[in-house]
Amino acid sequence: MGWSVALACSRVDGVSQAFGPGLVPDPDRAVALARRLYPEHTVTETGDTVLDFALWPYEDELFVGAYGDALVVCDRRLFCVDDRARHLADEIARALPGGSCGVLVLHSVVSGCWFRWYSGDRARRDVYVTAEDGVVVDIGARLPAEAPFWKAIDDGASDVPLPFDYEEYGMALAREHLFGRAIAERGDDGFLPLELPLRRFKLT
Repeated sequence: MGWSVALACSRVDGVSQAFGPGLVPDPDRAVALARRLYPEHTVTETGDTVLDFALWPYEDELFVGAYGDALVVCDRRLFCVDDRARHLADEIARALPGGSCGVLVLHSVVSGCWFRWYSGDRARRDVYVTAEDGVVVDIGARLPAEAPFWKAIDDGASDVPLPFDYEEYGMALAREHLFGRAIAERGDDGFLPLELPLRRFKLT
């Protein structure tokens, strides 16, 4: 499909319905988190939108959704997959004490996927793959949802070019560890992640 995504998603561990129908956004908490993430910037609220329009923000934008037991942040600076991006991911993971957090970056031009997984505010898994360069980063124990994708490499295949589809890989991780369903999947309960309400901010 050619997704471009820069998304972090956190929820309190053990809350099975952290993402589902009836979520009520807390705009004050969203503002507080935006300012916590960027204390060196002027953070200006510019309205509301939904996740579908926030997955790949402009460079001077930030989208935040706060819903009690769950948080969503869309920030293009995560795409850099550098120390600054990791620091930003760390801050988002710490914003919801006792939570687990997944960071997913997909880019259709680079043809790459970065996924970082936190449990108990600690990074447990950090993996970055691209179609052309193969496995660039592979740190921490693999998550169960990854197993089918790594089979060819584990059986001795080269990782260059990558022997699995980077986008399918990222979406499988999102399905298992972010929303409990595919980003674009409306469940029997009526909940569709792409319709999550988020607050929009401009950074100056």
